Amino acid sequence: MEYISGNGKFASFGAYSPVARASAPKELVAVAGQLGADSSGALTGAGDTAAQVRQVFDNIGTALAEVGLGFGDVLKFTTYVVGRDTVADFMAARMEVFGAIYPDGQYPPNTLLLVPGLVEERFVVEVEALAVRT
Repeated sequence: MEYISGNGKFASFGAYSPVARASAPKELVAVAGQLGADSSGALTGAGDTAAQVRQVFDNIGTALAEVGLGFGDVLKFTTYVVGRDTVADFMAARMEVFGAIYPDGQYPPNTLLLVPGLVEERFVVEVEALAVRT
């Protein structure tokens, strides 16, 4: 997996690379959008964006591990955030999480979308992942 920074050719608005490349993938793995709930469905952090972000990435890590992959295999994330006022808290919490899962500072591409709501009103962040087994 290679994350390509573009060497200043692209504007950056957060912790992501504009391009990723995987050589000769054997398998693509799609992880459905994960929410800030534990395996029982209990919300982790009512009104706490950071707690939901941590749980979202814990859930993605669990899903990747189920198929023998890890965060280093992620080709791309797509992020859905409820309301513009949630973006700053999301980005701060993601940087905290990314510090642990991407210690080299090389992040997969990410598309961030502002949405009016998610499947249930209690959730403020949803992230899906596309991973590659090489």
